[in-house]
Amino acid sequence: MPYIDSSQRSFVPSELAGAGLAVVPSHPWAVTPYTDLPHFDETAVRTQWERLHAGQGRPPPPEGTLAQGWVRYHCGDFEGAAAVGLQHGTAGLALTNQATAIYANYLESRDSVRLALLRQVAERAAQRLHAAPDDSDAHYWYAYALGRYSQGISVARALAQGLGSQVKDALERVISLRPAHADAHIALGAFHAEVIDKVGPLVGRMTYGVRADAARDLFERALALNPHSASALMEHARALVMLEGETAMAEATRLYEQAAALRPADARERLDQELARAGLHD
Repeated sequence: MPYIDSSQRSFVPSELAGAGLAVVPSHPWAVTPYTDLPHFDETAVRTQWERLHAGQGRPPPPEGTLAQGWVRYHCGDFEGAAAVGLQHGTAGLALTNQATAIYANYLESRDSVRLALLRQVAERAAQRLHAAPDDSDAHYWYAYALGRYSQGISVARALAQGLGSQVKDALERVISLRPAHADAHIALGAFHAEVIDKVGPLVGRMTYGVRADAARDLFERALALNPHSASALMEHARALVMLEGETAMAEATRLYEQAAALRPADARERLDQELARAGLHD
């Protein structure tokens, strides 16, 4: 039986349900706004693949146009990367979903378009899971997109709609399939903290199985797997404040400073660095 059934995809609106590998039409994507982005060609991406993909540990693609799509992604051309992924069907699905989800989360300023893009990522991933229930990439991007979508509509509303359990189940599945998936540990740690922040530790534990100590353990594991992750540092900082309040502010600031000081390896990490810098000025 597939891991995600049709009832678990009810959050996808009717106009997008069945969209498959389509992208939101008539909405040009914004350009990554920094001039100091790391530059790559296919050789550089392949040479640095392990570092660039330390958060997920996925293998590199074969040489050719799909590899060029990953070059576009790491250079910050997320729209071009997603388009290349679409041309390769199932083989390009991870690239399409990653480029779309990262663009939507970091660069899309229009709320309706951002949510539509995230819904499409989740829809594509859910369709993939019907055919391949052990596809860890599909589980992760389903969880990532649904989690960011939930934040966009409010975590409380998403929990009321039952989306929280889907996110948690998908992330736990990723970790069971790929124990060294640092990004899944980050996202699951953030999930534990956000649910506790919204409903409290008792209701969170009884209803959703979340715990503060589990959140801390997940972030520690994520940073052990990928110590260069500015995203992990920032999510850990946010989680500490949600779990411990003002007493965690000094540690959270230290984590943000550490994230801002990291040397970005690609465009997505440059976006993380800018978020860290902005967070220090808030």
